[in-house]
Amino acid sequence: MHIDSFSLPLSRPLETAAGRIEMRRGFRVRVEINGTVGVGEATPLPGWTESLADCERALGAVDDPASALDGGRLADVPAARHGVSLAVLDARSRAAGRPLYRYLGRDERVESVAVNATIGDGSATATADAAVDAVDERFPAIKVKVGARGPAADLARLEAVRARCPDVEIRVDANGAWDESTAEEVLPALAALDVAVVEQPLAADRLDAHARLRDRGVEIALDESLVECGVGAVVDAAAADLLVCKPMALGGVDVARSLIDTAREFGIDGLVTTTIDGSIARAAAVHLAASVPKMRPCGLATGELLAGDLTDAVESAADGWIAVPQGKGNIPPR
Repeated sequence: MHIDSFSLPLSRPLETAAGRIEMRRGFRVRVEINGTVGVGEATPLPGWTESLADCERALGAVDDPASALDGGRLADVPAARHGVSLAVLDARSRAAGRPLYRYLGRDERVESVAVNATIGDGSATATADAAVDAVDERFPAIKVKVGARGPAADLARLEAVRARCPDVEIRVDANGAWDESTAEEVLPALAALDVAVVEQPLAADRLDAHARLRDRGVEIALDESLVECGVGAVVDAAAADLLVCKPMALGGVDVARSLIDTAREFGIDGLVTTTIDGSIARAAAVHLAASVPKMRPCGLATGELLAGDLTDAVESAADGWIAVPQGKGNIPPR
């Protein structure tokens, strides 16, 4: 197995309740299985995954990529596992002569997947301007980052969005910034604005409190809780209407696909987003979304947030959709 490092600056810093993101650093992973080369990507995001140093250390300790995925040996380093598992899946699906999404289990050809636009923190005017741009680009849904400001300021931002974009689906992502009383205060206002989803309103470990927030006119989606507590705990607590699956943070597209299948057995829907990854991981996330029937618009239109990229393998969103790569494996080998 061979790894090499990369750094991808963002085109502009992204402000979230968890802090500012300016650069994405990671590793390209190359394996060879039975004569077929596969490529993966490990792009850790501290707070979500292991550190960059721990990721590099874990990758450097992998002798046999395929067996390293067995027995949970990389469970504590999800970005490293994502890189190795994607490289292995890429090689195996390439050897099978199928696109990755079909290797993951989708029988029919899927040309594209619907995506949402993501809008970072900003003034009410700037947020509404960005929402109008997204609607003009025909995104079916927008996700607005909230929580970095107070609830009143965030509601003013959302009111400005709804006034100028009366028909678009609005989702908000608080990144766990609220306490339960704040969420209880804000939810009626979100419902009045016809906000469809609030993502991770409370801290990740507050599953019982998330359960109490449900059935108030806005779907509760869990993201960080899924990574920290696991799908079993989320299901047992009846804490979510929707699960937001980040393959890099969960340990790979194979893990994420299994999680989505499990959640659907319990009537909980799932969607796929990235952690602002490079194009190798984004392509895999597109394949993952394409592998699941009736997937909602996903958070995959993040390539434009980067000033540079690893390949040109993932097309930009067009009219609210991203094309699914149709060649063998994940993307053409580089």
